[in-house]
Amino acid sequence: MRHALASNETMENSSLTMTDLFKICTQCERLSKKDVGVRIPRPVGNGPSRFIPEKEVHRVSTPLLSQILQVSKLDERTQSIFEDAFAVLGRLDNISLVMGFHPQYLESFLRTQHYLLQMDGPLSLHCRHYIGIMAAARHQCTYLVNLHVNDFLQVGGDPKWLNGLEEAPRKLQALGELNKILAHRPWLLTKEHIERLLKAEEHSWSLAELIHAVVLLTHYHSLASFTFGCGITPDIHTDGGHTFRPPSLSGYCVCDIANGNGAQEDMFGNQQVSESSGEVEVLMERMKQLQECRDEEEASQEEMATRFEREKTECMLVVTSEDEECVPSRDVSRHFEDPSYGYKDFSRRGEHVPTLRVQDYSWEDHGFSLVNRLYSDFGQLLDEKFQIAFNLTYNTMATHQGVDTSMLRRAIWNYIHCMFGIRYDDYDYGEINQLLDRSFKVYIKTMVCSPEKITKRMYESFWRQFRHSEKVHVNLLLMEARMQAELLYALRAITRYMT
Repeated sequence: MRHALASNETMENSSLTMTDLFKICTQCERLSKKDVGVRIPRPVGNGPSRFIPEKEVHRVSTPLLSQILQVSKLDERTQSIFEDAFAVLGRLDNISLVMGFHPQYLESFLRTQHYLLQMDGPLSLHCRHYIGIMAAARHQCTYLVNLHVNDFLQVGGDPKWLNGLEEAPRKLQALGELNKILAHRPWLLTKEHIERLLKAEEHSWSLAELIHAVVLLTHYHSLASFTFGCGITPDIHTDGGHTFRPPSLSGYCVCDIANGNGAQEDMFGNQQVSESSGEVEVLMERMKQLQECRDEEEASQEEMATRFEREKTECMLVVTSEDEECVPSRDVSRHFEDPSYGYKDFSRRGEHVPTLRVQDYSWEDHGFSLVNRLYSDFGQLLDEKFQIAFNLTYNTMATHQGVDTSMLRRAIWNYIHCMFGIRYDDYDYGEINQLLDRSFKVYIKTMVCSPEKITKRMYESFWRQFRHSEKVHVNLLLMEARMQAELLYALRAITRYMT
C-alpha cells in the first residue's frame, strides 16, 4: 500500500506536477541533442553524504519520461517511498536518500514530517517553516536552514523575517528562549517558561500552538544532529549545492542533474572492511557475557541507582570535540538569540538538577496522550516513529548474521537519555561501559549535544568494521532518542503548568 504522503490531494497541490515533469524531460531531450548555450547546474558534492561513498547510497536515475523515478536495484517498497516523496515535494532531498538505507523508518519519518509541515494544524504553513529555521540555526545547520528558507518563501512567508529574528513577529521572537533551552539544556525548562508564552497578552500562544511549536523545535534540533552525523551535503537547488562548471562525466540527463543524481549506482556497495574483525567479535562476546550475568543474578535497586549516577558523572568526562568553539556565521545566527548559549553538562560541579525518572514522567504514559489531545493524532505518528527507530533490526553485526542486537540498541538509547538526566529504574547502567567504547561515546555525545562539531574523522573512528548502513542506523537511534528526551522535558513543563 502506498503511504499517505502521496494522496491525490497532495499530488494536485504539489509544486511539481506530472505535466511539469513531462515538459522538463522533453526539454532535457532537446537540450541534450544540441548546444544552445544554456548554463546547466550540477551537484557540487559526490553523492548525498561527505562520509559515505556515493556508490553505497541509493541513487535515482531519470533519463527519459518513461523511466522517471526508476531506481537502480532497489526493492519495490523503497522505490515506492522515493516516488511518493518526489511527487509531493518535487525533489528527493539528500537526507531521504541516506535514510533510504532503512525504508521502514524512512516511510514513517516522511509521513510524520509531512503531517508536521503540510497537514491541518494549529500553526500556519509559513510559521512552521520559520520555526524549523530557528531550530536548525541553533546548531548552525545551514543545510536545513537553506532548505526551509526556500520552503518558507514558497508558501508565502514574509521575506523581511529572514533578515533576522528581530524582524519576525513578537510572538515568534518569544519562542527564542524555549528554542535555546530545548536545544542545549532542556532539563532547565520549567512551567514558568511555559506560562510566559501562554500569558503574553496579544502575543500569547495557545496550548495547541505551543505543542505544535515544541514538536517542530525538537524535530529540527534532532534532525540537525542526523544531518551533521551523516555528513549530509547541500541539495542541488539550495545555496552551495550546485555549480555551473562543466561536468567531468558524460551521459547525464539534465533532469538527473537537476535532481542531484548522477550515474546509476548499486543500492549497497560493499564497504571496505579491515581484515581484522576483532572489534565486532569482542563486542558480541561482551553482549553474550552480559546476557549470562542477567540470567544469573539481578542487581538491587540501590546498586542500579548507584550505577546510573556513576554513568551520569562519567558522561561529564567525555569531551565532545577537540576543536575550538564553533562561531556561527551571521547568515545563521541572525535566526536565533544569544549565540553564546550552548550545551552544558547536566551535573556540573556546584550544580544539581534532579534526575527525571521515567516511572514519574514517560513518553508512553504521559507525553503521548498530551500530544495526541492537543495536536490531534500526531502523538500516534511520533510514537510509531520512536518505536520503529528503537526496534529496527536486521539481526546483523558487520558480516555476522542472526545476532540479537536489542541489548546494544537499548544501551545506545539509554546512554543518550542518561546524558540528559533521564533514568530508567529497570536498566543496569553498568552495561553501557561494557558495550560503548570511548570513541563511540565521543561521537554520540558530540552528535547529540554539539552536532556542528562532528567531523568525518569522528564518524570513521567508531565501529570501524561496521557497514555504513549500520552507522546510519545508529544515527537514527541517536536522533530519535534526543528528540524524545527534549520532548519529555518540554511536555513535563507543560503538564506542570496545566496542573
